[in-house]
Amino acid sequence: MTETPGHVPAARTGVQIQQAHRTFFRAIPKVELHCHLLGAVRHDTFVALAEKSKAPLERAEIDAFYTRGEKPVGVLRVLRALDRYLLTSPDDLHRIAYEYLADAAAYNVRYSEFFWNPTGTVRTSGLPYADAQHAIVAAIRDAERDHGIVGRLIPSIDREAEASEAVEMVEWMRAHRADEVIGIGIDYRENDRPPELFWKAYRNARLAGFRTTAHAGEFGMPWTNVETALELLKCDRIDHGYTIVDAPDFARECARRGIVFTVVPTNSYYLRTLSPQRWAEDHPMRRMPGLGLKIHPNTDDPTLHKVNPAQAWELMYSHFGFTLDDLRGFMQNGLDGAWIDDSTRQDWHRRFASDFDSARDVLARSLAG
Repeated sequence: MTETPGHVPAARTGVQIQQAHRTFFRAIPKVELHCHLLGAVRHDTFVALAEKSKAPLERAEIDAFYTRGEKPVGVLRVLRALDRYLLTSPDDLHRIAYEYLADAAAYNVRYSEFFWNPTGTVRTSGLPYADAQHAIVAAIRDAERDHGIVGRLIPSIDREAEASEAVEMVEWMRAHRADEVIGIGIDYRENDRPPELFWKAYRNARLAGFRTTAHAGEFGMPWTNVETALELLKCDRIDHGYTIVDAPDFARECARRGIVFTVVPTNSYYLRTLSPQRWAEDHPMRRMPGLGLKIHPNTDDPTLHKVNPAQAWELMYSHFGFTLDDLRGFMQNGLDGAWIDDSTRQDWHRRFASDFDSARDVLARSLAG
């Protein structure tokens, strides 16, 4: 994206999205680098798991988990409910992982790195780490066979738990290595749980050869959390990171280093704290590319956010004011940020660019006709 520092794209108030646009956003090739497995559970699957486990959840309460109004509540309570009530066997994890990847593939997501929180699975659901990971990895392999999507798993630290449990999670990963398990992340509420608390887990993960990312600068938390994640935890990329716009000099340093930020156009925090008329215009994400930062849009918790991969990209165009040229650059950013080998990266850069341009040509002809 070629913008002068500090430039913000113009809003597209009232832009008319036609079916041709929706076809385009579905057709463009995608990678997904920021999606939580338990935030991608289908509504009917949630109901079925609740019935199977005889969970003390009313149908109205379950339905409310999947309701997203103008001021949506957070999804963390849903994730906790899954751990506490619904995940009773490794087969449950296989089911939700396979369904997520199948759903993503239907929107031309060709590669996905998705998060899973083992601490909740082991401590709350009572499933051994090895059995749980094996089930998810089996789902990844089955989905690639059936749908052609390449999946990779990122066990993620529950930052609301003790830092010692994060260290233990890394030990579980080291003891049960699989090619599909490629790195660690950290999520849940960032408030009062700054990244430096988890330095040892990140150090151990790096020493074991795993890649690293972290949710930082989310929930309006200070930009220094992004700095800590990069400088102390040595993260390869950043999830969210919006408040980095408050430190333009550091933002430009991140731009110089090519750090990729996996952003979420349906982020609950800003939808809650900004007015419905202004949330997209005032969202700090809109200012990030103007500082030279490499951003890449993702679904985060697709079924709970009521968004699919095509809609996430459509929002970048319809609500955030980015152009199709910008989106092409964001697509390439995703490939730069993906934890794949350089040969694959170069090949996919060529293929994705060609397929994006072909889809764009179809869009232009459709709109002209």
